[in-house]
Amino acid sequence: MPVQFTTLGSGSSGNAAFLSANGFGLLIDCGLGPRVLSDRLAAAGARWPNVSAVILTHLHGDHWKGLTLQQLQRLHVPLIVHPTHAAWLAERSLEFPGLQKAGLVRTYRDGEPLALTPQLHCLPVRVPHDSDPTFAFRFDGTDPDTGHAWSLGYASDLGHVPKSLATAFRAVDVLALEFNHDVELQRRSRRTQQLIARVLGTHGHLSNVQAAEFVQELLLNRTTPLQALFQLHLSRECNTAPLAQAAAQLVLADLSPTTQLITATQDRPTPTIVVKCRPAEAPAPPLSARSRVPFQPCLPGMA
Repeated sequence: MPVQFTTLGSGSSGNAAFLSANGFGLLIDCGLGPRVLSDRLAAAGARWPNVSAVILTHLHGDHWKGLTLQQLQRLHVPLIVHPTHAAWLAERSLEFPGLQKAGLVRTYRDGEPLALTPQLHCLPVRVPHDSDPTFAFRFDGTDPDTGHAWSLGYASDLGHVPKSLATAFRAVDVLALEFNHDVELQRRSRRTQQLIARVLGTHGHLSNVQAAEFVQELLLNRTTPLQALFQLHLSRECNTAPLAQAAAQLVLADLSPTTQLITATQDRPTPTIVVKCRPAEAPAPPLSARSRVPFQPCLPGMA
């Protein structure tokens, strides 16, 4: 069964992406309502029964919805969160305690690899954003039949790129990265100065230039091309797809011209890509991902 990835919606009105590997389906964030998610999953060739678990990046309201948490409880789908997220949701979400009582809450910690299945590991990496804590994820998987490997990096909200993220995302096969705004459009917008300063700050959102510079850094330190680059979380008011794509293409044209460039939108899923596997010995995952990973027994829905 091929490894597949798509974004179901990306932007300030709601975020979700879907990764499917060896029969395990993972929603990254659930910032869309259950009916919208059903439609978006169907458009991507999947259904709710294909969702094995949901993992949250952070707690801004465009990354989780209370009605969707109810849906997870109804379908016995586990929710994977940081302990700080769990404590916050337990106090402020009417729906989260039901997930806790049903035994459907699982936690991850910064920098500690998490075994989602024996063939799929997730490395959470804390990133700077004004919803603390916020995380990016590196996913590493293996094909149980061939032993070949693949990797994907996902970072949707961050104000700048810390060294820990550059290390974690080294040699990923697919990269999904925030290209939030054009700096000049941001500065000339009708937004309040407070909001503009927040977005442009070190704990706000990545600009097109910042994102392109990070892609360049990753490409300069690898010998194989990047399979695909997904551009995430474009601002409707302070960015355009052509501007974001132009920034990325300046880098890709020279360093990885075969990379498939996909720009996510708010209102529809992106095309689903098949993540190609490679011989496991090259390139190797980062040291933290190769360390011993404690496998935790699967919760309901994670078999």
